[in-house]
Amino acid sequence: MRRVVAFALGLGVIAVLGWWIFVRQPAVEGDAAAAVSAEAGAGGGAGGRRGRRGGDFDAPIPVALGAVARRDVPIYLDGLGTVQAFNTVTVRPQVSGQLMSVAFHEGQEVNKGDLLAQIDPRSFDAQLQQALAQKTQNEALLNTARRDLQRFRELVGDGYVSKQQLDTQAQTVAQLEASVKASEAAVQNARISVGFARVMAPISGVTGLRLVDVGNLVDAGTTGGLVVVTQIRPISVLFTLPEQSLGDIRAAGGQGLSVLAFDRDNAKQLAHGELTVIDNQIDQSTGTIRMKATFANDDKALWPGQFVNMRLLVRTEANGLVIPANAVQRGPDGDFVYVVGKNDKGEAVAEKRDIKIARSENGSALLAGGLNDGERIVIDGQYRLQPGSRIREAKDEPVAASDSKPKGK
Repeated sequence: MRRVVAFALGLGVIAVLGWWIFVRQPAVEGDAAAAVSAEAGAGGGAGGRRGRRGGDFDAPIPVALGAVARRDVPIYLDGLGTVQAFNTVTVRPQVSGQLMSVAFHEGQEVNKGDLLAQIDPRSFDAQLQQALAQKTQNEALLNTARRDLQRFRELVGDGYVSKQQLDTQAQTVAQLEASVKASEAAVQNARISVGFARVMAPISGVTGLRLVDVGNLVDAGTTGGLVVVTQIRPISVLFTLPEQSLGDIRAAGGQGLSVLAFDRDNAKQLAHGELTVIDNQIDQSTGTIRMKATFANDDKALWPGQFVNMRLLVRTEANGLVIPANAVQRGPDGDFVYVVGKNDKGEAVAEKRDIKIARSENGSALLAGGLNDGERIVIDGQYRLQPGSRIREAKDEPVAASDSKPKGK
């Protein structure tokens, strides 16, 4: 019996402890937490109020300012081009023989008429001497025949020479004259062959890799040739523009327009030239038209096969309204800028102004409307601004970089 009573009392104690732990204790903790929260809230509210009273939230925001200006703006059409040699010649031998020597270095700049290679000339010299000898022989025979013809003409009247003999001698002279002319042609041909044994540069330019080594036999049918000479001064660039640009190009005068060539990064100007050719048809597969520009290339900044960015000047917008491009903000309703205005207290504030951009390039934006000449605008520090924000010009202090995200207000 005692065991039963003790067991029952033990169960009762456990039940009371369980009620205290799982029911009463969370309520106590909740009350304490609520008290702490209330105190914190009261302190925070006071602190927040103090922060608002003692903080600088109402201080003017430092920004960088600029002004709307008028100036002449060049209008360019941009395209991608490929540099091409003005002329390219594969130098091939015009006579057969052994290549005795090469007179150029690979990559050397040569002038028209410079010696590039020497083919063994001995056989051609022998042919020349043979042709000269044959010419001399035919000239001697011709001189003899002419003297005989002269004597026949003197004797035909006395009956010592018949008319037939005179005519025959005249034909002999004519035949020998033809033989002399043939000999002269043979001599000229032999001299040409001797000259062809010296391979000369046909144009001025830069030599490429040597295609045949000394000691090899070459002939006029050598497919690869001896070397390729590329003319780079002047030089050409082939580029394409959209077919919609053709009207502006023709209105600007077409050939002779100023053209600029920039590197692949479009950061450095390489050369200045002029438009020389507009293709006679539009490529229907791409909707583009091909053009060719010519550059003096005295500094060799352009090289055959190089890719360049081309800028074709079609006109100049006179006295256009221009602002720095970094002042322009993008919003859901279009482009806008912050203009410096005044509030009721006469303080400088930021006013949102919608604008229209006609063209942007080289860090400047040409306006089509929205601003007036001389108006001051925010060009840096816009990310902290809202319409009506108080601002001040930060002349000698850094301004936080403008936010690149679009702003809708």
